[in-house]
Amino acid sequence: MFERVLIANRDEIAVRIIQACTELGIEAVAVYSDADEDAKHVRLADDAYHIGSSKAKASYLDQNALLEAARAGDVDAIHPGYGFLAENESFAANVENSEFEWIGPPSDVMADFGEKTKARKIMQAADVPIVPGTTEPVTSAAEVEAFGEEHGYPIAIKADGGGGGRGLKIAHDPSQIESKLQEAIREGEAYFDNPSVYLERFLEDPRHIEVQIIGDDHGNIRHLGERDCSIQRRQQKLVEESPSPVLDEETREELCAAACRGAASADYVNAGTVEFLYEGGEFYFIEVNARIQVEHTVTEELTGIDLVKWQLRVAAGEELAFSQDDIEPRGAAIEFRVNAEDPDNDFIPLPGTLSTYRPARGIGVRVDDGVDEGDSIAPFYDSMFAKLVVTGEDRAEAIARGKRALEETSIEGVPTTIPFHQLLLEDEGFVANEHTTTYVENDLLAE
Repeated sequence: MFERVLIANRDEIAVRIIQACTELGIEAVAVYSDADEDAKHVRLADDAYHIGSSKAKASYLDQNALLEAARAGDVDAIHPGYGFLAENESFAANVENSEFEWIGPPSDVMADFGEKTKARKIMQAADVPIVPGTTEPVTSAAEVEAFGEEHGYPIAIKADGGGGGRGLKIAHDPSQIESKLQEAIREGEAYFDNPSVYLERFLEDPRHIEVQIIGDDHGNIRHLGERDCSIQRRQQKLVEESPSPVLDEETREELCAAACRGAASADYVNAGTVEFLYEGGEFYFIEVNARIQVEHTVTEELTGIDLVKWQLRVAAGEELAFSQDDIEPRGAAIEFRVNAEDPDNDFIPLPGTLSTYRPARGIGVRVDDGVDEGDSIAPFYDSMFAKLVVTGEDRAEAIARGKRALEETSIEGVPTTIPFHQLLLEDEGFVANEHTTTYVENDLLAE
């Protein structure tokens, strides 16, 4: 096992990794920007190194600064967390070619799944259903128009390196093709340094369901069940739950088996998620997130398996100690992302200082955060600073527990998404399991 690990990240995921390292007897080395000099992850780490100014480009996205910190800290391995450079295959390759171990999927696997057209080919070859569309980039409006004539409208024009809703444009009829194509190309180049785009039939009212997987260097792949991430706004997740209340057991087994089959075909190692859309009783692969996810906590609560510890163990060469049959998710769990945003003002991020921060406690409540009372939410990074996870014997109890925990949580100094979550849990459509990925904007907040 490693003796010292550098965490190339910040906030709650850095805290989460530090906690896993501590329990495994590993010294955790943090990094910080100017804005994070006094941050919680720095306070908890065994050692910490300054890597640059407050803007992410000059600190958490600076590969050289991170590698220099790793050398100064005399670490054995680097964990990227999620976001920032976590899915950057060039950073993964640089770490692999250095004296350090990379705690994540191999860079070549990341590269394969980073290009969506290549990922679609891999999954198609592994007999995993994909959304009807192209497996090669398109370059002209004529190609898009021909696709529309064959498959109908709307058409999703998607950046090949895209994710999180960026580089995704929808053409509802032929008159929109040229403008939407150019917009997707520009966003793909700006956000992902990749102007290539491809096409999919746009599913207008799907559920978003992802399967948690983990693999080792000994050829083992396991799934740890699925999560339903359909409560979204502008393709950004707000709430995640497991098990998905929309799946029957037969479909659940098929979905999870497909995820493992596709991952195994690509020699996947370490943690990741295989993401699907589900509509009309059918599921379709959309992408692989080759990293730990924000919502990994939901799966941990139901399975009792510490995913971050197993990331560390797998990277150190250990074999997974549990079989697929050993994994028995129990009950139901829901995660609420607590962001410093104003739900009443178009969810605008509003950073500030937490004059009061008292999260809920009690049975069936877990809080992962990167702050304590008196800490500031910096304006330079993502607005999420905590995650509230509740569990119950079933979905009804998890919802009831969520209401209690949200009510008990006291936060002052910044607006948060808690009022939105409270609204959601009182909503008949959500409680009745009638929601899809468009529900928040088209129904819940449109009322």
